[in-house]
Amino acid sequence: MRRKFNKWSRTGTPWIWLNAGAVAISIIMVLGLLGVLTVNGLRHFWPNEVSQGSYLAPGFEPTELIGEVIRTEWVAAEVLIASGLSLDPGQELYRRDLWKLGNRDLNGIDFAWVLSDFVVEVSTPERVAAFERKQGGVFYGAISSLILGEDIDPSIAPFDDQSLWTQFQLRLNEVRNLDKQIRSIQSEQLARATSDLERLRLRERAAMLDGELSPTLTQQFSAQRLEIQVELASLQHQLNQLYAQIEGDSVLVRASNDVEVLIPLAEIVRAYQPNNLSLTGKLSVYSQRLWEFLTTQPREGNTEGGVSPAIFGTVVMVLLMSLFVTPFGVIAAVYLREYAKQGMTTRIIRVAVNNLAGVPSIVYGVFGLGFFVYLIGGEIDQLFYAEALPAPTFGTPGLLWAALTLALLTVPVVIVATEEGLMRIPRSVREGSLALGATKFETIWRIVLPMVSPAMMTGLILAIARAAGEVAPLMLVGVVKLAPSLPVNGIYPYVHLDQQFMHLGFHIYDVGFQSPNIEAARPLVFATALLLVSVIAILNLTAAVLRDRLRETYRSLDV
Repeated sequence: MRRKFNKWSRTGTPWIWLNAGAVAISIIMVLGLLGVLTVNGLRHFWPNEVSQGSYLAPGFEPTELIGEVIRTEWVAAEVLIASGLSLDPGQELYRRDLWKLGNRDLNGIDFAWVLSDFVVEVSTPERVAAFERKQGGVFYGAISSLILGEDIDPSIAPFDDQSLWTQFQLRLNEVRNLDKQIRSIQSEQLARATSDLERLRLRERAAMLDGELSPTLTQQFSAQRLEIQVELASLQHQLNQLYAQIEGDSVLVRASNDVEVLIPLAEIVRAYQPNNLSLTGKLSVYSQRLWEFLTTQPREGNTEGGVSPAIFGTVVMVLLMSLFVTPFGVIAAVYLREYAKQGMTTRIIRVAVNNLAGVPSIVYGVFGLGFFVYLIGGEIDQLFYAEALPAPTFGTPGLLWAALTLALLTVPVVIVATEEGLMRIPRSVREGSLALGATKFETIWRIVLPMVSPAMMTGLILAIARAAGEVAPLMLVGVVKLAPSLPVNGIYPYVHLDQQFMHLGFHIYDVGFQSPNIEAARPLVFATALLLVSVIAILNLTAAVLRDRLRETYRSLDV
């Protein structure tokens, strides 16, 4: 038997099965991870039913509960008794539910654990609505009255709930449209005028530092400043008019324990009655919340709203990094393989390149902060932005330095992949080109590099996969929790490489580990992680499609 096993093992079959099993386990683990991210992330946007009941736990005053039951768990009785609850020790296990109570301005907390055995008269009333607000989180309650201006709307009968809800939705949509106009003026026109005023100030100071500030030039600056100030005053007047149209519009909501709260309509992002929604209505709310997550800015300490700036910052940073890392990596690989004399020096360089791939990423962040930000950025400020000093322009962490730092981190991958591709090109191809009269540079530029482009794209794919998920170095060279504006916008000079930006990886870290509201942040961590994986997959698939097309072009040479 042992002889047969040795003979069977020498055929290599056991190792084939072992490798196949390892690959299968890896695929299952990856699919399982994606499944966990998908289920826990996407279900957060589904409008759950809102329950209402009375909590009569021993040791607590009777109270009314209104909220969503998020999850359930079983707890040993001795654990609850040890925490101070007066419970029956004869019952071994108690079920407790995590209620999302919302109403943070009333309760002080968004979530609370409730023993289900002491919750009575549980119902799902159709009148209860969920009000998603800009500040303060979600609010659960039933509308009591609609207030337009300073008076309760007399056209709505207090007993006609459907008419009251319909009128509320109509006015809420009007307020939303006015709010969009306000945000458009603030983020575009007002921001552009403010930027023009600041650039004018810097131009005037630069002229003063250079000794070129004549009375005529001063008068020109004053005239331009007055023109911008007139524009700012006009924009502020438009904003005041828009604010006046929504000021005073509120809705009176009855919350738990018969407490009534006045909510301004301008503070409401979305309102719906979850227990009164059909399947189509729930799908509509689900798609709205998911679209908001993908296209809007975060709010409430990144635990509400969307991650649009983080998506944009991640993609722009990766594309900018690719523009830097590809030429540097290819040039280094071509020099080492085509021009450098093969010997001890090149072997040492290759060993150094391979070792660079194993350096911890935080070390690159420290190097980027010291070399790129403080040294290079500080010199750029002294030479080109002296009028803005002591406020730094490029001498502070920003998008450019983050992209360069990650390019330095990933350049060994591109060098190794490109060199492998250069080694696979037959020597006869080079010699044939040289025999036809082409120079060495022409041979490399027109023959070798196009043929090695699939290998270059392979290195770029690996670089993108690593760079898009890095967080540690970015915390030192440019990423922030909340950026005031996008690094690419409609304000001159349109591409702001000096600005700090948001990143999906850092957003996951911030929401998951720095948020004081852990339960509210938990589903957003899963959703953002799924989004980051999707962004990386899209970038890699795009590069892979381009690589396959290049490989198809040079299939005959097997490169």
